[in-house]
Amino acid sequence: MNFMEIRYHHSAKETAGMLTHELRQHFLMESVMQPDTIRLLYTHYDRVIIGGVMPVNKKIALPVYDALKANFFLERREIGIINTGGDGEVIVNDKAYALRKLDCLYVGKGNEKVQFKTAKRNNPAKFYLFSAPAHKEYKVQLMKREKASPVDLGAAATANQRTVYKYIHSEGLKSCQVVMGLTVLKEGSVWNTIPTHVHDRRMEAYYYFDLAENQKIIHLMGEPAETRHLVVGNEQAIISPPWSIHSGCGTSNYGFIWGMAGENYVYTDMDVININDLK
Repeated sequence: MNFMEIRYHHSAKETAGMLTHELRQHFLMESVMQPDTIRLLYTHYDRVIIGGVMPVNKKIALPVYDALKANFFLERREIGIINTGGDGEVIVNDKAYALRKLDCLYVGKGNEKVQFKTAKRNNPAKFYLFSAPAHKEYKVQLMKREKASPVDLGAAATANQRTVYKYIHSEGLKSCQVVMGLTVLKEGSVWNTIPTHVHDRRMEAYYYFDLAENQKIIHLMGEPAETRHLVVGNEQAIISPPWSIHSGCGTSNYGFIWGMAGENYVYTDMDVININDLK
């Protein structure tokens, strides 16, 4: 079964008055990975599509949806793909690209056929997808996790020791507007993206993974002086509007993929919020 949900945007004023179930309805994607299925969510924040595909018993093709009014998915789009599961392949047209865990593949505008495949059924690949409209064709590019400029940041004293991997950005894999990478927190560290920030020039989405069973993450969102929170589980995704902060704290360590699209695709383009200004 292939499914793409469509969600419209909400202003900061509307969001400030939402109840918990409304916040979850509009900003949380609860089910991203399901066996032998593609699950996608189209958000009207910068017309980004996020989701996942988990091939187990068969090869799965990236479909086209009526909502795109296109002949194929990437006719006017680009896509970033990161594997968070076992070994797998992404086949673009007739060329196969092997992706281990935490490898990233960029597929540019105009590539008509994209398929996903798992190497071993007992350890399926889990491909997280982040797509945005594209105005120019860029070549298909693969980046292994070792080449993603891994940088260790944070400190044990502030519970945010982490390794940041940057894949698609102005100094990495080339794209029209997609920016994509991931962060892995070390054991004993639980805070991500502190001090937090906003970037009114682009939206962002978080996908949380490798969170242990029966553990949760408190994801913070909202305007700096009007914060809200969502309780998030493993393999769930959050839509973060341009006006919203995005950070979180877990009951154990975890990893998360960050994807952005909008006006600027420079990784460092962010407006840091002073912790003392959060309310």
